Amino acid sequence: MKKKTNSGIDIEIDELTNSIKNTISGDSFSTDIVRITNADLKIITKKNGWQFDWKLELKKPERDVFKLTIVNNQAIIQGLISLEVKSDHVFMHLVESAPFNKGKTKLYSGVPGNLVAFACKLSFQRGHEGNVAFVSKTQLIDHYVESLGAVHFGGRLMIIETNAALKLINKYFTNIL
Repeated sequence: MKKKTNSGIDIEIDELTNSIKNTISGDSFSTDIVRITNADLKIITKKNGWQFDWKLELKKPERDVFKLTIVNNQAIIQGLISLEVKSDHVFMHLVESAPFNKGKTKLYSGVPGNLVAFACKLSFQRGHEGNVAFVSKTQLIDHYVESLGAVHFGGRLMIIETNAALKLINKYFTNIL
């Protein structure tokens, strides 16, 4: 069986929130983003509803995989992102919301935006002025232009530049820059 290759970021930015928001109560929850652990790999499997093979992603030494959790509730992963720090930007390889944060019955909104804002923050921390690049699914190019302020660079390549990165960071993180 042929391995599925990454054919572009394929996640809808549902809304930009100040953290993540419970879709039932409307309550917002502060979040933490840290590297995943080997113990996390037992939970984030296709059998448990995750779309991507995160174990395979973690084996790529140039990439770091981070998990989004609610502060004081590190056991439940809300979403994941795979990032690679390049010489002048951060490249987003994969972004995925937890299975319970997808579709019309999702529990929390704001997860994808939170993860992308983290990529922008990491870019600033590494001296890359917030620049983040990624390959988009063709049908989502306009969505990322509108929701993230990304620039369509040609083909399916998208770039989040400094000003758009600052807007995302200021939405999700306080006292960072």
